Amino acid sequence: MHAPGSTPTPSALREAVSAARYVNLATRRRDGREVLTPVWMAPAEGRHFVYSSRDTGKVKRIRNNPAVRLAVCDLRGGLKSEWLDATARLVLDDMATEALAYQALRHRYRWQMSLLDGISWLSGRYDRRIIIEITL
Repeated sequence: MHAPGSTPTPSALREAVSAARYVNLATRRRDGREVLTPVWMAPAEGRHFVYSSRDTGKVKRIRNNPAVRLAVCDLRGGLKSEWLDATARLVLDDMATEALAYQALRHRYRWQMSLLDGISWLSGRYDRRIIIEITL
């Protein structure tokens, strides 16, 4: 990412987060405590997208407070960068944005996304998904 002991520039941090395979998404509970969740995030047309089930805690927390933080992480959420402030928006009733988001996620995560799509479809959870648009 950057030299040890140095702080990355905001633009370098945005680029690192945008290019990362795994990103830690920090959302806030009503009492102010952060909850960290490693997620997949894919860029498209200057925007960034995450997907989740509609009934997850992160979706509820974003609905209450759209201010989030992001950091590059590994598969298990181990931090690999500094935190970047961002804003999240739940995408509701916008089929064009949903299609763009799924296209970007499927392009970045290829077979893994296809596998999860299939499992979600077979288990009846596919239609309970929601797209989260994140502005860096």
